[in-house]
Amino acid sequence: MFEMEYSEVINKIENFISRKVEEAGANGVVLGLSGGIDSSVVAYLSKKALGSKNVFGLIMPSETTKEEDVKDAISIAKNLGINYEIINIEPILKKFRSMCKHKGNKIAIANLGPRVRMTILYYHSNSLNSLVAGTGNKSELLIGYFTKYGDGGVDILPIGDLYKTQVRKIAYELGVPKKIIEKPPSAGLWRGQTDEDEIGLDYETLDKILFLMVEKKLKNHEIHEKLGIPLKTIGRVEEMIKNAEHKLNPPEVARIW
Repeated sequence: MFEMEYSEVINKIENFISRKVEEAGANGVVLGLSGGIDSSVVAYLSKKALGSKNVFGLIMPSETTKEEDVKDAISIAKNLGINYEIINIEPILKKFRSMCKHKGNKIAIANLGPRVRMTILYYHSNSLNSLVAGTGNKSELLIGYFTKYGDGGVDILPIGDLYKTQVRKIAYELGVPKKIIEKPPSAGLWRGQTDEDEIGLDYETLDKILFLMVEKKLKNHEIHEKLGIPLKTIGRVEEMIKNAEHKLNPPEVARIW
């Protein structure tokens, strides 16, 4: 279902990155390194497109970040020979929460981290005359599994047209360490959080549904017949796509003229 010539895909993305940097008159890209597969793949692609000197990685742990993830992020930066910086954002998060009179709920607190990271990325982007390279994939973008004006606040999305299962195959092609490829995906929003638990589906199943729904334009009952997945599950994915539309579009203007 997802077969493609991955060497050609890699070349297309490399050309996309270099072209966008040149069009912007920028020196390179900055990106957040989480120690996960998506940011690692974007880092590898950016290095191939621009050279190690023009890629800057930011590792921004909080108290919910696993030490293993920080070590993996550092190893990626060192493997690629790119410059990187570690900024612990926990003091910023604590200070922010202490300044607010009302207590934030779980979602508000979870989304604060990605939005602080976005601000730090753009501080460095402006300082280094670089674009912010996002690390979101198509699976996450379609269902809105990202923070609006957080990890969704970027200049370019190099892997934004690749489903998660395709990103994994690209990672093997690029030589990303197997340990990182096979690590359970987690946004680190809270301790013990994993992407698939929060979404309620494994990525392989989600991607099959999304591919048939978005790329092949099949109806829900046709997807059910083809995959044998319950209609209720397919309907839930469809609802996630609808609810995510506002995240993917620019702010709507109240038209007067």
